[in-house]
Amino acid sequence: MACPFCDKRVQDGFLSSENFVAIYNIAPVLPGHSLIIPKKHVESLFDFTDAEVAEFMVLGRKVAFLLTKALNTDAFDWAIQEKEAAGQSVPHVHMHVVPRKVGDLPNPGDWYQELEKSEVHIDSANRKKLNPEEMNSIVTMLRKKAAELNL
Repeated sequence: MACPFCDKRVQDGFLSSENFVAIYNIAPVLPGHSLIIPKKHVESLFDFTDAEVAEFMVLGRKVAFLLTKALNTDAFDWAIQEKEAAGQSVPHVHMHVVPRKVGDLPNPGDWYQELEKSEVHIDSANRKKLNPEEMNSIVTMLRKKAAELNL
């Protein structure tokens, strides 16, 4: 089975660094739900150099900042799952960045259970998928906001 993240290209993303790209989740748990993925196939954080771990986290922080500004909030969750036992469903390192607003879910920690119970892979059949027009609109908006913020 082909890795769905390896099929993603830099032009699919809205922000990138030398080794990583931020993409919008095709089936977001909440508005803004994005992923930071390595541009090459990497299955474990342990396969990154220290410099790559730093680059991964710095891009995650930039994406969190961008999403909170684009969606008018100052709260966010981020998660990295390593291996199936931890809930990782795609064996390609990725970090979830999810902007949050008061009252977006009944309990603040519910986003993780929603992610874990419904994400089988990037194209989850269990959550509503965005159509190409919705995805393009969101990615275009995020690219414009990133340019405004000089990210």
